Amino acid sequence: MNNFSILFRKEWRENVRNFKILWIPLVFILFGISEPLTYYYLPQILNAVGNVPSDMVFQLPEYTPDQIIMSTIGQYQFIGMLIVAFGFAGIIARERKNGTATMLYVRPISYTGYVFSKLAIMGILIIGSACIGLLANVYYTNVLYGAVDAVAFIGFLGTYSIWLLFAICVVICSSAAFSTGIASVVSILLLVVVQLVDSLLGTYWTISPWKLPMYAGQILNGNLDKTPFFWSLTVTVVVVVLLVVLAVYLAKRNVSKAKI
Repeated sequence: MNNFSILFRKEWRENVRNFKILWIPLVFILFGISEPLTYYYLPQILNAVGNVPSDMVFQLPEYTPDQIIMSTIGQYQFIGMLIVAFGFAGIIARERKNGTATMLYVRPISYTGYVFSKLAIMGILIIGSACIGLLANVYYTNVLYGAVDAVAFIGFLGTYSIWLLFAICVVICSSAAFSTGIASVVSILLLVVVQLVDSLLGTYWTISPWKLPMYAGQILNGNLDKTPFFWSLTVTVVVVVLLVVLAVYLAKRNVSKAKI
């Protein structure tokens, strides 16, 4: 972990310069507050648009607070994963291509510290932004739809944060292994396409990292199936550790690919 603080400050400055420190939280907050507001004011919005027959009555379902929050998670699972994949696929690969890695690799840095600095900045930006967005969401959900159980919400937030950590590690490992373009494709396949496959065919298995968002929702509505949840959580933590170790190994192995 030598030079971790120096490497982290470098990552922080880069993300300040490219405004990721600003626009990523704004995107998550926007989607967080838009779901409860949109569902609540949808009839008024449709009426305000005009060209609607006067005798038409909109029969919208009665949403519960946990349904509103899970609807937001649905947005995060698609838009959020695209942000993670496209926004950070080059976090290691791009430095090999533009020559930045060469200036780093000639110094006595720790590859573990190098990877962990990437992991830390992505964790702050992605997990922190998602938490802020969900807190904004639960505030408006409380105001418009009713109270959300605080203990259940904390469990939900912790479980979803572990899923986001898994997604971050997938992107970092892909970036350490491949070029930016290939890392983007691999990340999209693993975080979006596999998630879609799991939603379609997931009834045939109950233990998987891709099940964590679903189990987070079960924690929120009080219908958690504990045994597969704990096994999925355990598998996810093990996979996260393996991905970090693999990312460190690949970052070191691919030193020769850095542009001089």
